Amino acid sequence: MGILTSIAETAPSLFGTVPNAFCVMAVLVLTVAYILRGRPAPVPEGAATSEKPDQPNQPNQPMVDDADPPVSVNYFPSRECNYACGFCFHTNTSGYILPLDDAKRGMRLLKEAGMRKLNIAGGEPFLHPKFLGELLRYCKQDLGLESISIVSNGSKIQQKFLREHARYLDILAISCDSFVRDTNRAIGRGENGQADKDHVAQVFRIAAWCREYGIMFKLNTVVNIHNWDEDMAAQIAELAPFRWKVFQCLLVEGENEDETRVRDARKFLISEEQWQTFCGRHKHLPCYVPEDNETMAGSYLLLDERLRFLDKGDGPMKKSDSLLDVGVKKAMQQVRWDKGAFDRRGGVYEWQSPQTLGGDEACGGGGGIDTKELQW
Repeated sequence: MGILTSIAETAPSLFGTVPNAFCVMAVLVLTVAYILRGRPAPVPEGAATSEKPDQPNQPNQPMVDDADPPVSVNYFPSRECNYACGFCFHTNTSGYILPLDDAKRGMRLLKEAGMRKLNIAGGEPFLHPKFLGELLRYCKQDLGLESISIVSNGSKIQQKFLREHARYLDILAISCDSFVRDTNRAIGRGENGQADKDHVAQVFRIAAWCREYGIMFKLNTVVNIHNWDEDMAAQIAELAPFRWKVFQCLLVEGENEDETRVRDARKFLISEEQWQTFCGRHKHLPCYVPEDNETMAGSYLLLDERLRFLDKGDGPMKKSDSLLDVGVKKAMQQVRWDKGAFDRRGGVYEWQSPQTLGGDEACGGGGGIDTKELQW
């Protein structure tokens, strides 16, 4: 208050002239501002303030138990397969298949945890058609999953099965690495590793059946040392899949990385230049979706025949406890799933089967394959 007293005592003489009066006013304004500086603005009684007490810096990391929901799960009910593809990274080390009731219980737990899409692969799923058919019905009809898909080599698929189960199946993906018989033989894509002369014709038949029954038809291709220089564009356009996934041949430690495993994929690997050559040749196709090794690693949520999550990313493959024993959340915490990589590769897409047949998204604009006209 000393400053204000001093100003008050000198005010009479200062007001003797107009200029001095202005000086006094300026001093008064500056003095009041000085006193009020730093004083908090008045807050109405009972009003909340936005200020928070100082807190130590907290790392911006989720708690361990805040696992992302298993939006899309890839389930391998059996490792058994009738083909012998040399680069396979989920080989037949066990003929085990879970009892159907246990598989259903696992699917229910996954649905409750947030699963929206189920992809059934293998092994070859169609080696167990009764198990497969009932699992499809249960997951679509009882659990109400948005999307159910199957990945198959196509050899055991029958038209009758698709006709009877089409209402439960959104997507059918067929593995097709080449349209050349000698190339398929070199890869091992065929019964007992021998290329089936009817394999390519079967792929075209399945595409036609899918179109007939309203199932979304998809193709999967693994680019390897035997097919990287093949031009598949014309046949892909004719088959008209809504989606063509093109994978770079991948090594998975613990599955196919050397001669001690059921498959040794080292001799099937390609260079980055070969990969880019194949991609450049086919990138004009609207259904083309490439995935290199970096994109694949850790971006898929994999579930084995005992309902254990698999981590096939960097380093040795790891397995969780069975979700039947510890629950979905705890099992997911035991492996690494890169949700960011899943999102970046377009893990969620239009995956529900349309109500009408065909569609503009197909590579060939709807196809129109007539199985009666196929001559192979």
